[in-house]
Amino acid sequence: QVQLVESGGGLVQPGGSLRLSCAVSGNVFGLFGVAWYRQTPGKQRDLVATITSQGTTDYADAVKGRFTISRDNSKNTMYLQMNSLKPEDTAVYYCNADVRRSATTGLLNYWGQGTQVTVSS
Repeated sequence: QVQLVESGGGLVQPGGSLRLSCAVSGNVFGLFGVAWYRQTPGKQRDLVATITSQGTTDYADAVKGRFTISRDNSKNTMYLQMNSLKPEDTAVYYCNADVRRSATTGLLNYWGQGTQVTVSS
């Protein structure tokens, strides 16, 4: 099995920073594209940022210039550095990853359990 475990969420004042981490463990033969999403109550889960296995990144317009996605392939861990946080960034943040569990299996997609980020004074 494969597990994605997020950490780093919490309460922060507007203008502050947080760094989310997502550790991928279990039967991980290869870690491919990874991403962060966020969701607020009653709304769909929205894509925040993506990073390929080669390091190519992409961001939602709402977070460009403020958030940075990165990964450490040696640790099978991804990060989301969030700066200049705004109240509208408040959401549950989820990590998502495409994982190959062996040399002979295809890619499977996995989700973390989510971590709450609250931006409020």
